[in-house]
Amino acid sequence: MIENFINNILDLKVFRTFKVKSTPRWIILLLDVLIVLFCFIATVVAGMYSTHMVTERNDIIINGAIVLFVYFLVSYISKSYTCVIRLSVIEDLYRIFMVVLVSTTLLVCINLLRIGLLGSTSLKFWDIMVVGALSFSIMMIERLCIKYLYMRMNSAVKGRKRVLVLGTSFSSVFLANALKGEIGGKYLPVGLLSLKSGQVNTEINGFKVYRFDPSNMAEMFAQNNISALIFDAKSNNLMSSGFADYFIKNDISLLAMNKVAEFEQDKDSNENISTFIKEVQIEDLLGRDPIVLNNPLVKEHINGAVVLITGACGSIGSEIVRQVANYGAKKIVLFDQAETPMHDISLEMKKNYPDADIELFMGDVRNRERVEEAFVKFRPCYVFHAAAYKHVPMMEINPTEAILANVMGTRNVADLALKYGVYKFVMISTDKAVNPTNVMGCTKRLAEIYCQSLFFEASKNQGKKTQFITTRFGNVLGSNGSVIPLFRKQIAAGGPVTVTHKDIIRYFMTIPEACSLVLEAGCMGSGGEIYIFDMGEPVKIYDMARRMISLAGLKPDVDIKIEEIGLRPGEKLYEELLNDKEKTTATVNKKIMIAKVRIYNYKDVCDNIDNIIALASKGDVHGMIFAMKEFVPEYKSQHSKFESIDKEIEGENITSSSPSKLQPIAE
Repeated sequence: MIENFINNILDLKVFRTFKVKSTPRWIILLLDVLIVLFCFIATVVAGMYSTHMVTERNDIIINGAIVLFVYFLVSYISKSYTCVIRLSVIEDLYRIFMVVLVSTTLLVCINLLRIGLLGSTSLKFWDIMVVGALSFSIMMIERLCIKYLYMRMNSAVKGRKRVLVLGTSFSSVFLANALKGEIGGKYLPVGLLSLKSGQVNTEINGFKVYRFDPSNMAEMFAQNNISALIFDAKSNNLMSSGFADYFIKNDISLLAMNKVAEFEQDKDSNENISTFIKEVQIEDLLGRDPIVLNNPLVKEHINGAVVLITGACGSIGSEIVRQVANYGAKKIVLFDQAETPMHDISLEMKKNYPDADIELFMGDVRNRERVEEAFVKFRPCYVFHAAAYKHVPMMEINPTEAILANVMGTRNVADLALKYGVYKFVMISTDKAVNPTNVMGCTKRLAEIYCQSLFFEASKNQGKKTQFITTRFGNVLGSNGSVIPLFRKQIAAGGPVTVTHKDIIRYFMTIPEACSLVLEAGCMGSGGEIYIFDMGEPVKIYDMARRMISLAGLKPDVDIKIEEIGLRPGEKLYEELLNDKEKTTATVNKKIMIAKVRIYNYKDVCDNIDNIIALASKGDVHGMIFAMKEFVPEYKSQHSKFESIDKEIEGENITSSSPSKLQPIAE
């Protein structure tokens, strides 16, 4: 009843107008000093009353001044008044105790010094102890009152989402308290969700503990009008354990908090802790182990080197630029034909890496003369070749452009890397190069074969002048034009979300991890290797679509429809990486393996590629595809108009006008 009365008083408009972000620190310091003054006066008065002895006014003033000065000095030095009162309890208790202890000790020492110099003192040792005990008690009461008033005046329940906080640990309780007490908060914690079976019908710091029960969890959330579950992503393995899927499938929203520790330490910030809470994204659920961005091997190679990155404005290229800047490259040359993205990344690099020496070089890898200008001007030591056309359906429609960009462009950069003595040339390839079913995948396989054969030819004739290394991986999360950004747009538009096939699966990797592994593989390689990465378990695209809809707070097939539209030209249900042990060799990094592939004769490679490029330049699509299939016999088109050429080769025994099919010279 009393609490309701207080709540009604504090809810009056006159009180709501005094809501502040936090109590000013000088007010806390002033209140602490006034509390000490009150305790000193009370102690002196009580002493005079009990002993019937009157203390001289001058002695009271001098003693009071000494006590106030000592407490003020210790409080100021220790910054005991700077805690964020609405968030701190234990830390306040500790700081105030230390202030009182140190101040009491100093006053005792001062008293002893006064006795030694003056022979006596009017400040009794007992009074010092009493002032300390009273001050400690009242200071704690003061902070609790401020905390209580703060919460009541600033924590309006209306408009706030009722949530549970996962766990019963200290960080979970801290998070729940902080959310409950913040100004203009978006979330109202009504309890803690325990994953342990023993904690039932209990409370922790005023929060009811709910026990996780798969049989009625969704019902419990609905009955208590709880809209979401908040968890500390740093101290909880909800994401990596796969446990999050249970909540997603039951349409329970998940909110991740990533900065509990940082917020706790950031005493200068008045920012609400809810600003650090974000909705869980599909990348969080599909994300892998944390990426190590201080690899000593990479730092040894990249630090102080000139690095040229083609396709520097793309998803992969731009992340390589960032990571190379982190490793302290002497100069980073950004080579790309896209003007606006080049401008955007230049602004980003100036802001985030002001000390990095960035060179912007507009150019197209198909223009050999322009590429050579970059090599002549900058003389790079490392080249990361990420420039390529990558979208499978688009390249099925424009196959000649795929050859000119992905094959001729790669040959231009690789030849010039050898000519100008580049130390390492690292080509970014794809899992679609394995048993390709589309033009794009075959062009990347052609580029792989050329780079590898060029290395062995150069090693045989010139010694190992330039090391050519290929890295091959699957889809990257959130890359330009990938499925996740597409699904987000479709969900935002109200659907439908389109999947090509219900059973289609893909391997996924985060962009930072993919680029980190590219750098490491490039640095560990000695030339001629095709590195493949451990992509983890494949993900069913249909399941990903359902997850993303649920994460958006909607129900699949109710709020947002999922439509199956059929496989696109050149698309296959399952991607391959050759990552089984029989076809790979392990490296020192368990996530990086070397593919066992055939080695081709360089002259035969050049003859075939020259012919394919010539056909592409003339626009002879049929002849070009025919030559590609003769050259890479494992290239079998799927869901594509080019399937007819496979039948032509297999069923009619037609001799190609292109040079004879390659024969491997080694396994």
